[in-house]
Amino acid sequence: MSDQLLYAMEAGLNGLMAGVMYSLVALGFVLIFKASGIFNYSQGVLALFAALTLVGFQQGQVPFAHLINTIFGTDLDNFGWTLPAVVAIVLTAAVMVLLAVLIEKLVLQHLVNQAPIILFMATIGLAYFLEGLGDIMWGADIKTLDVGLPQGINETVESVTDSLFGYGFFIDNLDIVATVVAALLVVSLTLFSQYSKQGRALRAVADDHQAALSVGISLRFIWVLVWSIAGFVALVAGIMWGAKSGVQFSLSLIALKALPVLMLGGFTSIPGAIVGGLIIGMGEKLFEFYIGPMIGGATENWFAYVLALLFLVFRPQGLFGERIIERV
Repeated sequence: MSDQLLYAMEAGLNGLMAGVMYSLVALGFVLIFKASGIFNYSQGVLALFAALTLVGFQQGQVPFAHLINTIFGTDLDNFGWTLPAVVAIVLTAAVMVLLAVLIEKLVLQHLVNQAPIILFMATIGLAYFLEGLGDIMWGADIKTLDVGLPQGINETVESVTDSLFGYGFFIDNLDIVATVVAALLVVSLTLFSQYSKQGRALRAVADDHQAALSVGISLRFIWVLVWSIAGFVALVAGIMWGAKSGVQFSLSLIALKALPVLMLGGFTSIPGAIVGGLIIGMGEKLFEFYIGPMIGGATENWFAYVLALLFLVFRPQGLFGERIIERV
């Protein structure tokens, strides 16, 4: 087997792992869209906010310390204790549920039956608000997130590929963990959506708010539930991305990379979010490997969007999305 093919196989495999990371963010978008019919622009910021809160709890950081010190002239910074990763994750999950309750009470309940563009604009405002809130609460400096996830090269994969091909593939342990977690999330969310009473209620709410209310479905409960689940998915994505590249405010921009994933997989399909992520991840790595050197490189910045544009032209509902048919 040629060296060129081996390098391409390694790049493709790493692309699949990167695609899983994109999919973790895309899952949150799909959940909100299935329940409300809107694109939640704030999902990437939710991942950032969850990661900032997790690090703050772990390190015993005082929330709003800079603001408190400025107003009262104090010198607060740290409580002087640290929390185990599991405890910090549980507390952060509770914060995300509380945030979902507040979003429903302060924003969503006032926008029932409004046009989708109104709800979309509300999520844009929510995104910038949460980004500012995270800055005030925890500070803007880059933070290290360590919850005990394995990182570095997987020696098993390296030794197996070396024995098979005479060349050891470099696969990060964190990417493997992310793949397993994403698979579990997809299975769990698919089963929940298809077979649970709450899952069926989610689909009913997405179809027609008033009709759902007329048959006794609590719109407020459904929105709190779906935003809580989306917050948990954002927490998982924030942990994976934060552990990989540090917790910094550019983390919120991963939402932009999730857009092509959604266009490929479909805005209403939970499995489609994973498949779309895998296609985008592997496609951009292989395109950069084969075509990048011919055109100057840096193709990973735009390849996903060009591929998504092609899908919009020829199959706008995505691979697994529901075809919208309007009869007149």
